[in-house]
Amino acid sequence: MVKFIESELVLLKKEIDEMWTLVYSQLDRAGEAVLTLDKELAQQVIVRERRVNAFELKIDSDVEDVIALYNPVAIDLRFVLAMLKINTNLERLGDFAEGIARFVLKCNEPVLDAELLRKLRLEEMLREVLSMLELAKRALNEESLELATSVFAKDNLLDEINAEATAVLADYINEHTDSVLSCLNLVSVFRKLERSGDHITNIAEEIVFFIDAKVLKHSGKKDESYPDK
Repeated sequence: MVKFIESELVLLKKEIDEMWTLVYSQLDRAGEAVLTLDKELAQQVIVRERRVNAFELKIDSDVEDVIALYNPVAIDLRFVLAMLKINTNLERLGDFAEGIARFVLKCNEPVLDAELLRKLRLEEMLREVLSMLELAKRALNEESLELATSVFAKDNLLDEINAEATAVLADYINEHTDSVLSCLNLVSVFRKLERSGDHITNIAEEIVFFIDAKVLKHSGKKDESYPDK
């Protein structure tokens, strides 16, 4: 039985890795599509969202099978539960990538003002989201608490950029009244990127739970060994 469950857990981890790679690619492509307003690239992201949804359903089903057939306990159970929750968060990240791509398809501007993008720090925000996602994946693969908890502090930068974006866009609208709709829609892109950071933080918490059985969410206070989110 032990050998059977070990092989099932290895397969489950492989599926999560593949899902992770796909979602990373989706966010990367969606970000590039926004910066360049490349509608063809945005359409590719939307089409590939079906693969993300299919992955989520497959992994959910496999988790249910592992629990039903092998009744995992202790660290094996923590691993399976962590994979289930990570899978859900990855699917949400895929949704955000699709939403960002839809902004590109709806945008009537030929290009976005380069100076506006610089002030908004959009490219920096996109890089930070991808960096957090990559860091969380390394934390899982290396089973590193240090890497997992370092994700929390990085989320602060996303919150900061998102908080500043509204004021920057409001000033821009005052001077470019013909771009009101595009600017208002751009707010949703920043919101999706900020929420992406929240979901990647959730993933990091699940990794900590798996590695150290520490449930950080809803705990009221965090262990002093972990940096604040």
